[in-house]
Amino acid sequence: MAHRDLVVIGASAGGVDALIRVAARLPPDFPAAVLVVLHMPPYADSHLAERLNAAGGLPAAAAVDGERILPNRIYVAVPDRHLMVEGRRIRLSRGPRESRSRPSIDVLFRSAAFSSGPRLIGVVLTGMLDDGTAGLWAIKDRGGMAIVQSPQDAEYPSMPMSAAQHVAVDYSVPLAELPAVLQSLTREELSLMEGGMTSRNLEIENRIALGDNGLESNVRSLGAPSFYTCPECHGSMVAIEEGSTKRFRCHTGHGFTAAALAADGLPEIEQVLWTALAQLEEREMLLGELEKSAQAEGNGDAAAQLAAQAQQTRRISMQVRQLARDPMFKDPPRQP
Repeated sequence: MAHRDLVVIGASAGGVDALIRVAARLPPDFPAAVLVVLHMPPYADSHLAERLNAAGGLPAAAAVDGERILPNRIYVAVPDRHLMVEGRRIRLSRGPRESRSRPSIDVLFRSAAFSSGPRLIGVVLTGMLDDGTAGLWAIKDRGGMAIVQSPQDAEYPSMPMSAAQHVAVDYSVPLAELPAVLQSLTREELSLMEGGMTSRNLEIENRIALGDNGLESNVRSLGAPSFYTCPECHGSMVAIEEGSTKRFRCHTGHGFTAAALAADGLPEIEQVLWTALAQLEEREMLLGELEKSAQAEGNGDAAAQLAAQAQQTRRISMQVRQLARDPMFKDPPRQP
């Protein structure tokens, strides 16, 4: 009989400490391979692999493209590369970013779901917004097991909360209990039956993540055209519906969850408001100078009109300043 022999774990904000706590409790004879994605900047000097290696009984190392996936090991994503599973080997890719992230949790989860099906366990830990939800949905749909960190136990609960809301998760547990649950699940005997998601859709998205041409890979077959354009390249996007979730992918390959797309526009909107404020204040100053000139020339009617325009401009600029300082631009949207 087969067993679950692959565990994929995704984390973001607060994830370093959470991953160390999990690694510290995995025994040296843990019978599965563990692949880890922590969202990080592209030029980060990541020491996560070394810290996980020092934490527990399983050896941990940065993933290497093409290496064979073996049990009793932890493979850690590296900056600016998607960590993927292809058969029983690691693939590292500079394919399009998803929700501005590379490595991406969802990319790892979908590739593992395609390769491992029911032999896979997916875990979403602490983090912001809804990263990991789409990937966990694919894992569950392909017959794998879905686990989230209890939102009450997470430093940043948005990611596990979103996954639990949109995916029929099998376990929601605090970090202290997660290693024992993983050990139990990896020792269960399986009857290998795949889930319902069409392999064709997963194959298309995996090829895109590996760097294939999105149009040639038939990205448009993944969903209906949407009204939204890609924040990264401004290409048109299709809307991909999976269960109760909706996400988006453009024809060049960039992907966004709905929450990430909503959050992504905030910096640009804020910048537009500050730019408008600068132009309004400059207009007010210029009108003031013109008013003084009109007064010096003895043209009282023109001076009065210019003063009124300056006052109106100041009123609008005060409103724009208030909008630009709205707390919305400091706090990204969260899952309800």
